[in-house]
Amino acid sequence: MFKLLKTEGRARRGQFSCAHGGMVQTPVFMNVGTQAAIKGGVDAFDLREVRCQIELSNTYHLHLRPGDELVRQMGGLHKFMNWDGPILTDSGGFQVFSLAPLRRIKEEGVYFSSHIDGRKIFMGPEESMRIQSNLGSDVAMAFDECVENPATYEYAKASCERTLRWLERCKREHDRLNALPDTVNPEQLLFGINQGATFADLRVWHMDEIAKLDCDGYAIGGLAVGEPTQVMYDIIDAVE
Repeated sequence: MFKLLKTEGRARRGQFSCAHGGMVQTPVFMNVGTQAAIKGGVDAFDLREVRCQIELSNTYHLHLRPGDELVRQMGGLHKFMNWDGPILTDSGGFQVFSLAPLRRIKEEGVYFSSHIDGRKIFMGPEESMRIQSNLGSDVAMAFDECVENPATYEYAKASCERTLRWLERCKREHDRLNALPDTVNPEQLLFGINQGATFADLRVWHMDEIAKLDCDGYAIGGLAVGEPTQVMYDIIDAVE
């Protein structure tokens, strides 16, 4: 799936393939279409004009409206937004951070109050995988907790241990969904997410553990959320 094309010092250039739209060249800028539309009046035709390689949409927001079941009925996100290129869907894990006043975190998942109308919503690893399967994205991100900064070592440790357990549940459900005969995109990839706040030892431990699960790819999450820039660079160095 991933091919390393060139390295220069610590920089590297590569590419990976998706079910829609062929190869994505890395490093890559992802145009953000949170609710299957780019803000500012840019449509799918414009994305082609600017040579967008991959578009990012959000599981939590699309679940609320128009609803992932509706998107599934229309054939998935690609048909819904008339975009034939690769799509990555964020798992909803970032909303665990950004909607902190509206949520409660439990072992089973996260209980939200909708920021739109206040109705109660539950999302756990299995629910996130089912929603992303309905959306039919090329890359599904695992459900995780993005820890606010600063965080205590004790909380960050408990959180990344829980995120590891959540990833195990995500992978089981993702494998099950991809094997169903009526899945929108049976070639959907699953990327695990590294957490551990700003503690290098937790980050390294967590990356070692999630790598054992043999996901299709991995992301470094929970950075650029208020920590000093040099701390962000130091964490990337430690995990890399």
